[in-house]
Amino acid sequence: MTTNTAPVRPVLQFHNSLSRSKEAFRAIDGQPVGLYTCGPTVYNFAHIGNFRAYMFEDILRRTLRYAGYQVQQVMNLTDVDDKTIRGSLQAGVPLKTFTQPFIEAFFADLRTLGIEPAEHYPAATEHVPEMIALIQRLFDKGLAYASEDGSVYFKVSAFPAYGKLAHLDMSGLRAGARVAQDEYEKESVGDFALWKAWDANDGDVVWDSPWGRGRPGWHIECSAMAMKYLGETFDIHTGGIDNLFPHHENELAQTEGATGNPFVRVWMHCAHLRVNGEKMSKSLGNFFTLRDLLGKKYAGRELRYVLINGHYRQALNFTFDAVEAARASLARLDEFADRLAETAAGAQAGSGLPAWAGTCQQQFDAALFDDLNVPEALAALFALVREGNSAMQNGALAPAAAASLQALLTDWDRVLGILAMGRTKDTVLPEEVARALASRQTARQNRNWPESDRLRDELARLGWEVRDGKDGQKVKKL
Repeated sequence: MTTNTAPVRPVLQFHNSLSRSKEAFRAIDGQPVGLYTCGPTVYNFAHIGNFRAYMFEDILRRTLRYAGYQVQQVMNLTDVDDKTIRGSLQAGVPLKTFTQPFIEAFFADLRTLGIEPAEHYPAATEHVPEMIALIQRLFDKGLAYASEDGSVYFKVSAFPAYGKLAHLDMSGLRAGARVAQDEYEKESVGDFALWKAWDANDGDVVWDSPWGRGRPGWHIECSAMAMKYLGETFDIHTGGIDNLFPHHENELAQTEGATGNPFVRVWMHCAHLRVNGEKMSKSLGNFFTLRDLLGKKYAGRELRYVLINGHYRQALNFTFDAVEAARASLARLDEFADRLAETAAGAQAGSGLPAWAGTCQQQFDAALFDDLNVPEALAALFALVREGNSAMQNGALAPAAAASLQALLTDWDRVLGILAMGRTKDTVLPEEVARALASRQTARQNRNWPESDRLRDELARLGWEVRDGKDGQKVKKL
């Protein structure tokens, strides 16, 4: 039995941090979805916790495209702030020289994890004029003031809506104090720096402005770059939950204060990643960059699987056991894909899917469109694998139906990015493997089963799995 009509997709819903509720998503009419995703501060190599956020943003981007939207994504590169300046001074090199290797490493890491590239990667140092112009708009609205040393601050008390994103109870927090550093805690609500007057700690990192020589504060960077590429109002702004306050709260205040328009329609935040159930820290020995994990012989594909296999709003626990489980799951998916390809060999996709595959498709879409529930989407994928294997085992899957399943998996992988990623077809066998296979074939022809088993084990030791079928031996790399 087949189903010939594509299921009606459910309504796409996202949890909006601003309303603290799940909302049906509707893009601004006539435009691609404007998506701003907080990128790296390039003072060091990105760690696995950073990539939890970037992977969530990748799944979001892919889901929007899967749902039929065009996407205009902006991911900023914070290449000037307290951390980058401190690092360049300690290294004794110019700021750009210090940050460039980390920028290049970041893009290499994105490729390793199969994260789709954004349309724009604006660097903060290349957009200082836009930041100065935005600060001037805040002066014009009475929301900015200069201090005695030439720094400029946002006047929190002059913006009554301050705190609406983080849902702060402003009555219990005392505003008015000036906060000069880029990052601070919830208890430190105060007038935050838009422009920092130069001092000796900045070295040669300095720009001219109407308020004197200095550099932008961290928060103004994202507002200026987001508006330049996406306009004064756009669809979605994302980041880790630690960005919600103060960074995103300050972004919202300074942008809406300057424009008088809503800044972002949907705010989305992902939860932290923990390692072996603990907060990641160098002192605990559980702080890993992507390079650390690749050095342990884990593949980018396996790490991608681990990072997507958890709901983005729930803390994700990273363990090496989870990576091993990912390896096993991917092997199962690969085996199914290979078996499906054999069944579909030479066939064109048929007019519909088997009924059980249609049910899996409905489950996949329902999970994904319900606030990016990837674990449930993966459950639908493995239900398809289970039913498909059973059908092939019983000879109940026609070649055209198998080809239709291949097309469905390709469609799903537009979101998951794990099925085809990093897979290679080894057409040239290593000489040692080829010799073992030939010897094993001879042993089987002579019914020398102990020798056949020994050679199977030898091939496994060399990293190859051999299977026997009606067409003889088939081998694939483990």
